[in-house]
Amino acid sequence: MTDLSGRICLVTGATRGIGRATAEALARMGAQVLLHGRDSASVGAVVREMVRYGQVTGVVGDLSSLAAVRKLAKEVAAQHPRLDVLVNNAGGGARRREITVDGLERTFAVNHLAPFLLTNLLLERLKASSAGRVVTVSSMAHRGGKLDFDDLNWERRKYSTLGAYSASKLANILFTTELARRLGGSTVTANSLHPGVVATNIFNNSMGVTGRIFTVLFRPFLLSPAKGALTSIYLASSPEVANVTGKFFDKCRETPTAPAAQDAAAASRLWEISERLTGLAT
Repeated sequence: MTDLSGRICLVTGATRGIGRATAEALARMGAQVLLHGRDSASVGAVVREMVRYGQVTGVVGDLSSLAAVRKLAKEVAAQHPRLDVLVNNAGGGARRREITVDGLERTFAVNHLAPFLLTNLLLERLKASSAGRVVTVSSMAHRGGKLDFDDLNWERRKYSTLGAYSASKLANILFTTELARRLGGSTVTANSLHPGVVATNIFNNSMGVTGRIFTVLFRPFLLSPAKGALTSIYLASSPEVANVTGKFFDKCRETPTAPAAQDAAAASRLWEISERLTGLAT
């Protein structure tokens, strides 16, 4: 087990599932863990349970709101002069098209724009680390994803739960590769990953009755959150990947992505659009 004593790690979506398992493992390794969740009640409850593993504090923010993401980043930056690891774990899907307070399609906003904005706002803190790491949870679902740059908000197309989710996971990988390119020469690395098909609430929440049936029928074949967190933990802590950046991992191994995820022009275009949508650029 890697000793992470003195390291500061922020894990988003860490009150349950893969995020919680990731936060617990990093705390057990000695890291100071900032455990993020949407509301103070759930964050407080998990922190109280997890402090026995190490130094764990809670941070709150609804990632469907760009203002809340900015507030979260401001609070983290104000309390910590550096950040060693950022695990962009929070995400999900929606059964029907939903619009956030910012007028954005919810799945794209939460799964891509929120980590894009949070990472950029915390880059100076990550650069202050001797070896900062950005770990973004994507999915093999990206292989079926398509980014329609003329309709990222799903206003013209018929909404598809799987289509929106897969597109957001493709966006995670394109963001990661472009981030790695832009961070070239710095001490910060950026990698993405597939956690496996994990027994969490994501199927229930995004697919309704179908999702619940899927979970019941296939639960014996689904990974536990602890096993699903292994690649996130590996990328956040292992010395083996200290100098690896811009890659995609599955089962703690570098894995090829779909051709669409290797499109450098699309990655650059997505970055520029994301800057505008999040207010990082005008």
